[in-house]
Amino acid sequence: MGIPVKLEAFEGPLDLLLHLIEKNKIDIYDIPIVEITNQYMDYIRDMETKDLNVMSEFLLMASTLLDIKCKMLLPKEVNEEGEEEDPRQELVEQLLQYKMYKYMSYELRDRQIEGERLMFRAPSIPKEVSEYTEPVDLDVLLDGMTLAKLKAVYNEVLKRQEGKIDPIRSKFGRIEKEEVELPEKISFLHQYAKAHKTFSFRQLLERQKSKIHIVVTFLAVLEMMKTGEIRVVQENTFSEIMITSTVCR
Repeated sequence: MGIPVKLEAFEGPLDLLLHLIEKNKIDIYDIPIVEITNQYMDYIRDMETKDLNVMSEFLLMASTLLDIKCKMLLPKEVNEEGEEEDPRQELVEQLLQYKMYKYMSYELRDRQIEGERLMFRAPSIPKEVSEYTEPVDLDVLLDGMTLAKLKAVYNEVLKRQEGKIDPIRSKFGRIEKEEVELPEKISFLHQYAKAHKTFSFRQLLERQKSKIHIVVTFLAVLEMMKTGEIRVVQENTFSEIMITSTVCR
C-alpha cells in the first residue's frame, strides 16, 4: 500500500524548475541537467491533474529537458565565433526572466496589501473658511504691471492677426463693418473670467476675430482692472501676463 503524498501546486513548468533549483541550492547558470530532469520527471509522473492544457505544458518542458540532456552527451557545437554553445543557455535565460517577473509580482502584491491598510479622511474645512474672499487691493493687483507691458503684448497679437489674413480674399474688401461696444465686451469678459478663473492675456486677445474686437477687449481689461474685478500679474520680464478673476463664481 502506497503512502499518499500531497504535491505542491506550481503555476507552470518554469515555476517547478525554479523550485527544484532553489530546493537543491543549484547555481542557475550551471544546472546539472541530468539530476534536474530526473526530479522533474518524478514530479509529473505523480501529477493528479486531468487538465490536458496544463499537462501539455509540463510535458513540453519535459521533452525540452530530455532534448538538452541528449545534447549534453554529444560533443559541444561551436558557433561562428569559435565559441562552444551551451545547450542550457536558452533555458537559463527563460528561468531568469521568469524569476524576475515572479518577484516583481510579489512586490506588487505587498504594495497592494499595504495600500488596503490606508484610510483617508474626508475634508472638514469650516464653512467660514471656504466662503472667505480675500479683499481686493488695487495696489497689489497692479504690482509690477505697466501699460508698456500690456501694449507690447497688444502689438504682438496684432502682428499675429495680420499674419492670418488671406492674401487673396483680403483684397475683396469688407461687405459689412463689424461694430462692438465696450459694455458688450465687458459683459463677455465677465462671463469668460467666471468660466476660466485664471487665463492668459495673450490667449484672450488671440480669441478675438478682428482688430476692433482686440482693441475693445484691451479697453475692457483695463476697465475691469480699475474696478478690481480682475487681477493682472506678470512674474518675470517677457513672461506670460496672467489674468485672475477676483469675483467668486
